[in-house]
Formats: sequence, structure tokens, C-alpha cells
Amino acid sequence: MLSIQHLYFSYQGQPPYVLNDLNLEVHSGDYISIVGDNGSGKSTLLRLILGFLTPVKGSITRNTKNIRYVSQKNDFSHAGFPITVHEILDSYRKLLKIKDKQEVNRVLELTHMTEFKDRLISKLSGGQAQRVSIARALIGSPDLIILDEPSTGIDRKSQEG
Repeated sequence: MLSIQHLYFSYQGQPPYVLNDLNLEVHSGDYISIVGDNGSGKSTLLRLILGFLTPVKGSITRNTKNIRYVSQKNDFSHAGFPITVHEILDSYRKLLKIKDKQEVNRVLELTHMTEFKDRLISKLSGGQAQRVSIARALIGSPDLIILDEPSTGIDRKSQEG
């Protein structure tokens, strides 16, 4: 599904490299966590995988186009118009041309957000908004989901559930 071979990257295009001879294989069904100190290149690696950055050397092969991304900062906190959780998720379902109207309910249940479906997105806590971001990524059962610090703002109880 994803193959990274001898990946080198620096923002200057030359040494010192943020990522140095990185190799990684991700297969269908794999769960991978990338752990490291702040500034160690975790988010840079995700941007490379998503194609937002170009490696200096090496290759990244994605054998799927059905990839979703959840950033560490949700993009709902500045919603300047009244829209509910259900409306946001349903509009994304329509954008993806998914006909099953129950898909929104499925992802709301998976993220334990069903009781908030009629709440305005601007009225959610940061953790609740992050769970909506995760629900949006789950719509249509993508092949690969990339989560950049997905538990940011989510309380401990919800993280463990």
C-alpha cells in the first residue's frame, strides 16, 4: 500500500537531513505509530507521504489513491457560518459521491459523536471537533488514514474508549 525507500529530506535540499535514509513498508491492515521528539521530522514525513513535499533523494510509492489525512489542528474552530456536525459530515459524504446516507451515522457512532450530530460545529470543544475531523476521515472507509497527533485536545477517557 505504501513503500518508502532510501528517503532523504531537508528543507534546504542538502545535508543536514531531517530524514536520512528512511525505509518503511505499510501493508493493508497495518497500524503504524511514528513516535519522536518535537522537531524530529514526524509531520515532515507525513507531508512527504501526502505529496505536499518532495524528497531530496529516495522514493515514496503509494498504491492507493484513497488516502485521508487528519491534522493535529482541526479546521472547524473558525467556522464562520452556522453548520451542524451532521451537515459537515453529510456534505463531505456527498462530495465523495457516497450514496449511502447511513454513512454519516456510521462514522458518528465510531467516534462516539452521535449525541452531538445536531450541535453547531462552532459550539464543540477542541476534542469534540477533533473527533469530527476523525469521523470525516473515516467516511467511505479509506484505504489509508494518516493522523498527525490525532489525540490532540481529546480527553483521556475518550482516548482510551
